[in-house]
Amino acid sequence: MEGGASNEVAESSKKIGRGKIEIKRIENTTNRQVTFCKRRNGLLKKAYELSVLCDAEVALVIFSTRGRLYEYANNSVRGTIERYKKACSDAVNPPSITEANTQYYQQESSKLRRQIRDIQNLNRHILGESLGSLNFKELKNLEGRLEKGISRVRTKKHEMLVAEIEYMQKREIELQNDNMYLRSKITERAGLQQQESSVMHQGTVYESGVSSSHQSEQYNRNYIPVNLLEPNQNSTDQEQPPLQLV
Repeated sequence: MEGGASNEVAESSKKIGRGKIEIKRIENTTNRQVTFCKRRNGLLKKAYELSVLCDAEVALVIFSTRGRLYEYANNSVRGTIERYKKACSDAVNPPSITEANTQYYQQESSKLRRQIRDIQNLNRHILGESLGSLNFKELKNLEGRLEKGISRVRTKKHEMLVAEIEYMQKREIELQNDNMYLRSKITERAGLQQQESSVMHQGTVYESGVSSSHQSEQYNRNYIPVNLLEPNQNSTDQEQPPLQLV
């Protein structure tokens, strides 16, 4: 039974690929359930692609033969149904300018909310969160985008690092030049101080010599020979009269 069902599904798939399938109710329950699942998933995917590619508001409601509900809406099913009802009512009774403006702003508001939600989902995907809703192809695309982004970040970081290194090297050369200039100034100043010290030392020696010579002259001037102060004994003896005894 299962082998026959799979063969019928395969034959149906071949006919669908060639576009020659006959559109009618599938009598086999298993085949009908398999076809329902495949067509339902394809329809949901097409609805999603239509809403993303064309920025359209899409609401899809599906009930299986067992009464199970399947739905998709890029905004909300209830909101889209209300909009549908209003559109049908407006077709009978054209809205006023105020109502038209209100409807326009509501549509723009819904569009902005969708964009915000898409951006938030994208940010979560970039952070590695909420990946369960993505299929393999979408994950592959996300991986490629992340790799490109990381490559750009690394390139920019490398450029900034190279620029910082070049600036530091240039700054190092400037500091070395300033250091050499200061050293030359210090050496020059030390030489001048040494010359000044030598000149001052020579002047001190010269003044010391002059002072010694002057003191010697003063001493010679103030000195009186002893022989000039002593009386001439010989002449005294000759001039003194002899003593006489009475």
